[in-house]
Amino acid sequence: MSAPILAFQNLGINQGTGWLFRGLDLYVAPRDRLALIGRNGAGKTTLLKLLAGTIEGDEGLRTIVPGTRVVLLEQEPSMAGHATLRDFALAGTDAPAAHAVDAIADQIGIDLSRDAASASGGERRRAAIARTLAMEPDVLLLDEPTNHLDLAAIEWLESWLARFNGAFIAISHDRTFLTRLTRQTLWLDRGGIRRHEVGFGGFDAWTERVYEEEARNAERLDAKLKIEEHWKLRGVTARRRRNQGRLTKLYEMREQRKAMLGPPGTAKIAIAADDVKTKVVIDAEHVTKTFGDRTIIRDFTFRVTRGDRIGVVGANGAGKSTLLKLLTGEIAPDEGRVKLSKTLDGIVIDQQRKLMAPEKTVRDVLADGGDWIDVQGIRKHVHGYLKEFLFEPAIAEAKVGTLSGGERSRVLLAREFARPSNLLVLDEPTNDLDLETLDLLQEVIADYEGTVLIVSHDRDFLDRTVTVTLGLDGSGKVDIVAGGYEDWEKQRTTRSEPKKAAAKAEPAAPAKAKTKLSYKDQRDLDLLPQEIEKLEAAIARDEAAMADPDLYAKNPAKFDQLMKAIDAARAKKEEAELRWLELAEMAEGLS
Repeated sequence: MSAPILAFQNLGINQGTGWLFRGLDLYVAPRDRLALIGRNGAGKTTLLKLLAGTIEGDEGLRTIVPGTRVVLLEQEPSMAGHATLRDFALAGTDAPAAHAVDAIADQIGIDLSRDAASASGGERRRAAIARTLAMEPDVLLLDEPTNHLDLAAIEWLESWLARFNGAFIAISHDRTFLTRLTRQTLWLDRGGIRRHEVGFGGFDAWTERVYEEEARNAERLDAKLKIEEHWKLRGVTARRRRNQGRLTKLYEMREQRKAMLGPPGTAKIAIAADDVKTKVVIDAEHVTKTFGDRTIIRDFTFRVTRGDRIGVVGANGAGKSTLLKLLTGEIAPDEGRVKLSKTLDGIVIDQQRKLMAPEKTVRDVLADGGDWIDVQGIRKHVHGYLKEFLFEPAIAEAKVGTLSGGERSRVLLAREFARPSNLLVLDEPTNDLDLETLDLLQEVIADYEGTVLIVSHDRDFLDRTVTVTLGLDGSGKVDIVAGGYEDWEKQRTTRSEPKKAAAKAEPAAPAKAKTKLSYKDQRDLDLLPQEIEKLEAAIARDEAAMADPDLYAKNPAKFDQLMKAIDAARAKKEEAELRWLELAEMAEGLS
């Protein structure tokens, strides 16, 4: 084993109400690829900050090899005081080189001239990644690095980390990300920490062995009560058995869906059943939707049947939200029709967590301040209902603003799943959830008797949840695949392989060498820079207009118009830039 470059001995931190953890010994060696696992509230983010040196522990000794650079990618980096994303990326005495930031920003697809205050979560996340990676760390600490990223950006980050020469520790709910990249695991559990020299792919089997051994030891020592509460909460063996059963059921549903059947699940957690006997709940026929000159959805025909779990995937800007709005009737198609079941009653759980007022208590959110909550016509005590969502009863009195992001998400799920419905619309539901809560969410979705529409970049979550995947590539075409994300990927790979094979089997006759660009290509090469400048000016003008804080209240239609215009101009600018780069490379090759 290589000598550690960063370590803690006897680490402890007290949060005022008690020790978060105490007596931790851990180390990081060069080239370690560590997954940091633990429930929400276990202290994972705090541990990363301690390792980074941004906060100090109450006990313990931190040692670091001189010259070792430790860099933390925070889950929600502060943009306060920075006018643009570039200002944020280049701020501070330890700021990275501007050229390094620009190079990474270009690869990950972020315009650093964007106004920091109005930037989206995905744009902020990309800017933070560009800054962090450009700092050339020896130890990289990643707190939920894939949050708000689309699939293309996640895959780029995975590729970068695979080539990274330093060590990294990652907190993530993205099982695919952790499985692909990590080779060791740190497990923060009940105030202690364990290390295992196997990546996240072996985590479930490892934890099951640990709990089984603890149970045997507890029985031998007649100290079973010591772990009884945690055992009830975790239920490792039972939950794993349920997971396997759920996946078996999911595969059966996928096979049935191929024949256009949509069998409903059987609810375990009380969720309202759809009384409608007809199976088709959403019928889309030859649907086309355009914004400006860009066709977002082209000639899309699909029937959503009762009990379907539909996953919607694609890069940011490919049209996922547009497709979702078309299927739920929020917007109308330009061509074709979308017919909804008359009794369709949906609830939307979006990534903004809009219903979570920070000054309210959990009891206020769930039961309007009372002791009882109606869950699909069944009265349940708020404490008992909280346990179903992995909470201790005492959290009922906590204010929402004091909860972690994952805990807020869990409270929102508990609130929304109590409402009567036969359609669930989940927009990035996995953000801020720990792995145990993801397991719970998968169980609830599997047991839900209605229809579920899910937009997500979490590949493993989709593979474990959905019966049909709608894949968008940005051209307007929508792939319809019975199965999850992996099935969609296989279809795309299979579709491209025959073309490659045909190219190898039937080599074309040697083409006459080109000595110059065609007239059209040369004209595009000459004129595209002017077109790009015009688009940039239009974007800047519209963004300046949207900066008016009173615009939305005074003229919401104008606000929406500007939003659409900006999106369309950005898409055209990206297309023009890609075309110009292609032509410039062609011209360089000819010269």
